[in-house]
Amino acid sequence: MALSSEVNVLKHEMVPEHSIMSAEDVELLFSTYRIGSEDLPRIYHDDPAVLAIGAKINDVIKIVRKSLTAGRAESYRLVVKRPKK
Repeated sequence: MALSSEVNVLKHEMVPEHSIMSAEDVELLFSTYRIGSEDLPRIYHDDPAVLAIGAKINDVIKIVRKSLTAGRAESYRLVVKRPKK
C-alpha cells in the first residue's frame, strides 16, 4: 500500500490548532497587550503547520493548545522566512 505524499499534519493528535489571524484580530492583540509584531515569537514559513493552513510571511498565527491547568492556552507566532544557511 502506497502512502500519500500529502499528509495533513494538523490532523495529528499531538499538533495543536493553528489558524491565521485577521488584520482586525492582530490589531486587537497588539493593543490589548501593548506589543508589536517584533515582540512575537517567530515561526518559519516552511513549518509544516504553517504550510498546511496556507499562511504567508508576516501573517500572525494563533495556536491553541489543550492545557491541564488552564484548559486552553493560546499563543501567537509571526511567520518569518527561514534564513539561508
